[in-house]
Amino acid sequence: MAKQKSEPTTKEKPRGGRARRMGEMLPDIGGTAFRRFGFVQSSIVSRWGEIVGERYAAVSAPESIRFPQGKRAEGILTLAVAGAHAPMMQHVVPVIIERVNRFFGYAAVARVTIRQGEVSKPTASPKRPELVALPVELGESLRTIADPELKAVLESLARGVATAAQPAVIGKVS
Repeated sequence: MAKQKSEPTTKEKPRGGRARRMGEMLPDIGGTAFRRFGFVQSSIVSRWGEIVGERYAAVSAPESIRFPQGKRAEGILTLAVAGAHAPMMQHVVPVIIERVNRFFGYAAVARVTIRQGEVSKPTASPKRPELVALPVELGESLRTIADPELKAVLESLARGVATAAQPAVIGKVS
């Protein structure tokens, strides 16, 4: 006798929900990787220059924060420091601990370990184009829109169009 195949009992859930912007998903994706390397907040890496100052950020970068088991305080911050700057950084360790703890808002770091290594230079973020004021005729036509979200989107679009209205040169210029 031949056996008949039965259909699987589990059905796939249909995909649903709204489409999410990439910027909304990045903290979730990056957060997992940062936690794996011991960072409670990924912002300590991205805002290192603000935390310790540009002078120290140019020669150092945070690698990890290791906490005692079951705690989120009194951790050990590991820094990668460029070559000959390590002795200087050893002298400013108390300042770094104080600034990092001020950033966290509690005594998150108790010690700093320094490892000599290569430190990548922080890249400057691209500058945004200057916003141009809305032309009067566009501003007047947008006042009649009742939905505040739609109005904000249309104003943003109008500013973008006004900014991009600079004359473009196409072809060969001699």
